[in-house]
Amino acid sequence: MTTNSPRLAIVAAFTLLAMLVCPGVGAVASPRHHGHSSAQKNLEKDYALIYGTVWGANNYPVYGVHIKVRRANEKKARWEAYSDHAGEFAVRVPPGKVDYIVWADIKVPKGKAKPQVAVHIEDDERQDIALHLTQ
Repeated sequence: MTTNSPRLAIVAAFTLLAMLVCPGVGAVASPRHHGHSSAQKNLEKDYALIYGTVWGANNYPVYGVHIKVRRANEKKARWEAYSDHAGEFAVRVPPGKVDYIVWADIKVPKGKAKPQVAVHIEDDERQDIALHLTQ
């Protein structure tokens, strides 16, 4: 045997373990009846998507900005998200003819409004927006 045989034995053991575990994981994840679970039903529901990018004053995408979304005729946010490393975020909202307000929940100087964008949704569609943080 060569000096690599212990390493080969470990790789073979992990491969065998993976082959034994993976089919079991698939069986657990798949439904055992002909109906759908409530989680699957929620994923199958129609939705509209508000997809946006947060841009800083220097025109670079901004990470970690707290985004809030509300219906235009309401006061409180119903949906929230955070911008990722590319400054992007996505929020699922119910489909249908509704206007939304999307804003960055950041500290702003007194008397200044938080950056926000109005979004109009007609149905189960995607609307792309940009939030510009100019201070």
